[in-house]
This record gives sequence, structure tokens and C-alpha cells, in this order.
Amino acid sequence: LTTRPADKIKSRIQVSRNVRILDFDDNRLGRPGVDCYCQHESGAAVLQLQFLINEGALVSACADDALHLWNLRQKRPAILHSLKFNRERNLQKLNSDRLLIAIYLSRVNGFMLEQREEIHTLSTKTHPGPVVHLSDSPRDEGKLLIGYENGTIVFWDLRSKRADLRAYYDEAIHSVAWHHEGKQFMCSHSDGSLTLWNLKSPNRPFQTTIPHGKVQRDGKKPESCKPILKVEYKTCKNSEPFVIFSGGLSYDKPCRRPSLTIMHGKAITVLEMDHPIVDFLTLCETPYPNEFQEPYAVVVLLEKDLIVVDLTQSNFPIFENPYPIDIHESPVTCTEYFADCPPDLIPVLYSVGAKHKKQGYSNKEWPISGGAWNLGAQTYPEIIITGHADGSVKFWDASAITLQMLYKLKTSKVFEKQKVGEGKATAEIVEEDPFAVQMMYWCPESRIFCVAGVSAYVIVYRFSKHEVNTEIASLEVRLQCEVEDIITPEPETNPPFPDASSQLPSLKSLSGSTNTVACEGMMKDSIPCLSVKARPVRMPPGYQADLVIQLVWVDGEPPQQITSLAVNSAYGLVAFGNCSGLAVVDFMQKTVLLSMGTLDLYGSSDPYQRQPRSPRKSRQFAADNFCMRGLSNFYPDLTKRIRTSYQSKFYKG
Repeated sequence: LTTRPADKIKSRIQVSRNVRILDFDDNRLGRPGVDCYCQHESGAAVLQLQFLINEGALVSACADDALHLWNLRQKRPAILHSLKFNRERNLQKLNSDRLLIAIYLSRVNGFMLEQREEIHTLSTKTHPGPVVHLSDSPRDEGKLLIGYENGTIVFWDLRSKRADLRAYYDEAIHSVAWHHEGKQFMCSHSDGSLTLWNLKSPNRPFQTTIPHGKVQRDGKKPESCKPILKVEYKTCKNSEPFVIFSGGLSYDKPCRRPSLTIMHGKAITVLEMDHPIVDFLTLCETPYPNEFQEPYAVVVLLEKDLIVVDLTQSNFPIFENPYPIDIHESPVTCTEYFADCPPDLIPVLYSVGAKHKKQGYSNKEWPISGGAWNLGAQTYPEIIITGHADGSVKFWDASAITLQMLYKLKTSKVFEKQKVGEGKATAEIVEEDPFAVQMMYWCPESRIFCVAGVSAYVIVYRFSKHEVNTEIASLEVRLQCEVEDIITPEPETNPPFPDASSQLPSLKSLSGSTNTVACEGMMKDSIPCLSVKARPVRMPPGYQADLVIQLVWVDGEPPQQITSLAVNSAYGLVAFGNCSGLAVVDFMQKTVLLSMGTLDLYGSSDPYQRQPRSPRKSRQFAADNFCMRGLSNFYPDLTKRIRTSYQSKFYKG
């Protein structure tokens, strides 16, 4: 994670401050709408980046020990030169024409290796361990500060090729940050401490603090905390400096989320994150390390998100992100694309979506302002809808170059939450993502929206600009399984096909009462996988649940997932089906019009020529492919023995 400082290069893709997020690729974000994507052909992970100030160039160090020089002056950034090394992976900028690669020096002019100089920093023959920090002094570019993981610090003079000072600390070093005057530097350590060193008296740190350590009553050293993985030390001309670091929390709170700590004077603020922190970077008014930094924001790269914290306000709010960084916050399970939508649809979705957004955003504009944004040539509105594994649905404005989220709908809110320990004793499906969205239907004109979920349900939504507080109507539909899947304890005497009356749909009253449930110890039958909320539910403006349709268990078998969905908003009909059959529901009258099994639909003229299959294999198929886990726990031992016997007879026949 790095920023491009303000320089003389004015590129169409990016100018001024830009954020780079690199993992296996290079993604450049600037002002809202500016998003440029590049990738290394090798596919190797990017370990570190460094801008060349006022040169319009970027250097990337990759995991395959390769060094690449990118030209940012052209419309599409490209690699000009590459160097291949054996072991060196750390990279730091020295000046406008020099780079440090681990403990080797090379010339940048022409990106050719003209000089190689090995630095022996220690007088002992013992290997000092990995180098965790390399940087030049803000006061003198000819002097290099080297930090080793084992706690050793060396200040090396590149001209005289000797060490000006050597110091040792008894805790491992994770990162080092300079004061802009070049007289002091700060180290973060594995015990959660921060040490401040002075070059004039390097024998020991003149200040040691454990920000999150508890102070002992007997005056002893505060107890150790988790390692501080990275620290930045940024000075201000008219106020106290900012000390920003990740990690360092107390061990007595193991459930605390990943955090970023901001120290400003005597005030300590801890910002908890939703995902682990990959890296963070402080945005300052100047790109030059020997001036007052004047920080104004912190960019935090998380495993699944990117946030920017406003340092100019005392409560440190975050900026509203104009990029769809959270599109994969929960895995995308299905998508729909709509073009030439009604012109008033996007403003309406945006207006209701804005009311649902989190409060407390910074009132300032997005601080990364590089690049020029072209609105694009298309003149018609485009909308993309994404369904996610957690049951959420997101509406995106795709009319411009980048996606802008308009509205977010949480389908899981219509169901009851599973209680801790309920698990297999209830009718719920045992599944990691029971609310995952499988299929969607949307009519932009009538604004009817339907969702089919992995737990064999369909939800019909209507759009409203007003908040309501009402009960959610629900129906239960019984789709009979295929004849080969039906298990009967006495196959010799019972007829091979069930009576037609057993295939009639089973409806649940709109008051929320549940159909008959089998007693404990018997097979599940006529119960849904999830429980719809039976109490009145507050629904904010936007899409509001009008009807929930659920398939139920049949003779101890869970309902199969819905594989097809069709809606006619003009007639108020929704049709859906799976491998067991087809159902048609009038969602205006909230009535099941048709429920037919595959046997009734095709009879002897089934075009798919379904082959008889073993009941045991059938149940295994349902368990594996439709994520119905732990089903054997629902069956009594007697039923298991009967089914085993029936299976052996099936194969013998």
C-alpha cells in the first residue's frame, strides 16, 4: 500500500495522491471514478512498492525476487525494465536515482545494475537475522538506518562504509519510523512496546511505553501486550505528533477485533476493524520526509475492504468509500444485469439506500483526488444486482465506468435467528450459509422483486417509499419427491406409487401457525427449513417482504433446492420448480394455485428418461450437492436398519 505524492507529472490516469493496492496485481484508485488495473505477468505476489518522486515512475518488488520499473506517464501504465535477484526482497527509496534492494545498492538510471555493494553492519560473525527495516535519514541521504528482527539497530554511513552507531534492544523489532528532523526514530516491538531513540545517545531508548499495557501497582514494568506490527510517527507544526500503529492490544482480551490505534498527545483512540489489517498508510500534506508531515488521513487496507480515516476531526470518522470495495464482502452467488431502466429508478433506489447507510461518516470529500474521470459514452441507465452468500442483495449503478452501490437489501431479516445450541434439534437446515441467494427476478417497471434462496424458499418483495410495521405472510408448499426416492418400511406390500391425494400442497395459515410436525423420534415431515418471523416486523422504506413461500420436508427428506424461477408481475403469479416438481403461487391472493410432482407433469412421456436409482444414492446426492448436512442424526436407528435392508433388496432385484 503506497501513495503517489504530488509531483509535476499530470497523467490522465492519476495525478497528485493516489492509492495503490497490490497483491497479485496493481489496482490504482484516485478520485471517485478513477480506477486503473494492472497485473504482473509472472503472477507473483507484490511485496512492496516505491514511487520515484517527480519522475512519474513506480518500482514494485515481487515474491519471485524480481524488481520492476513502471512508467506512469502514459495512458496505460507499463513495465519499462525488470531486474531479477536471488534473495533480496526488501525495497526502500534512497533518492531520485537510487534504490536499496535488501543490502545491495543499484543505479536506477536505465534500470541497469551498475553497482553492487555488500554492507557488513556488525562486527561479530554471528548472523543478525532478518532485516525488518531499511531507510535513509531524513537529514542525510548518505546514511542508512537498518533494523534487524533480533533487536539490533545499525546506523550506517554509505560514504565511509562504516557504522556510526550500533544499538541493541532485548525485544524483537517489527517496524521503525523516523522523526522528520532525522534526530530521533521510533521502533515497535513484539511485547507491544514503543521505544523512542536519540542518535546522540543511542545506548538505550530515552522513552519506552506500552500503550495498552496495564500499569502495575508495585511500579514494575507494565505487562506485555500483543506485538505492534507497524508504527508511523508523523509530526505536526502546530500540535502534538501523531503515533499510529496496528496491533499492540492486551492479551487479556482475546476476542478483540483487529484494531488501529491513534495516539495524539495524551489521547489514545482505538479503532476496531471488521477484518484483519493487511497494511496502513498515513496521508500527509508533503511527500518529503524532512518536513513537517501534517497528516490528514490514514488509509487502512483490510483483507476484504479499504477504509480511509479522517485525522482532522477529533472522533476520527471514516470517509464514505466511492468504490465498490465491498462487492465481495460476502461472496457473490448470483448476478442480474438490466439495461435501459426507467430513468427515475436509479434516483429512487439511491434515495432509499442513502437512508440505510451508516451514520458518522466524515463530512469531507474523498481525500484521494488523483486522475481524471470520464463519465463514459453510454446514455442509458444500467443496473446490476448481486446476490450474496449471507442473504444480502445489492443494487449497483453501472451507468458510469465504476460501480456505485445504490441500495442494499437483507433477505435474512424475514427469518428467525437460530438460537445457540438449537442446531440439529430443530427444523433448520444445517448449512454454513442458509440464507444464500440462488436466483433473482426483478421487474423494473412494476418494481416487483423475487429472491430464491438455498434453503428452498422464495420471497416476494414490493417497493414502498414509506415505513410499515406488519406481519409477514407465508405459505408452505409440499412438492413430492420422485417415486424412486420414496422409502417405505414394507416395500413388498405397499403400492409402488403414492396416492394422488398425498401430493396436494400443504398451506400455512397467514397468521404464522406451523403445520403438523412429526413427533420426536419420527421422520421429519411438512416442516420448512427456516422459520419465518410470526410477530410484526418493522420494514424501512425500500423493498419490503410481501410473501414468503417455503418448500417443506417430505417423508424425512429435505426439500430440494429451487432450480428455476419465473414471475409475471401483471398477473401476480410466481412459478418455481426443482427436481421434485413445479409450483405456481398467486402472490396477490397469497394462494397456491398449482403444485405438481415430476411424475404428474410427464407421466410415462418424461422427455428426460429419468433412470431408477438407489434410495441410498439419492439421499447421498441430496446431502452432498444441496448442502443438507447431518441428516442421519434425524433418523431413528430402526428406520436406518429398514432402509439398509431395502437397499440390499433393490440391488438384488
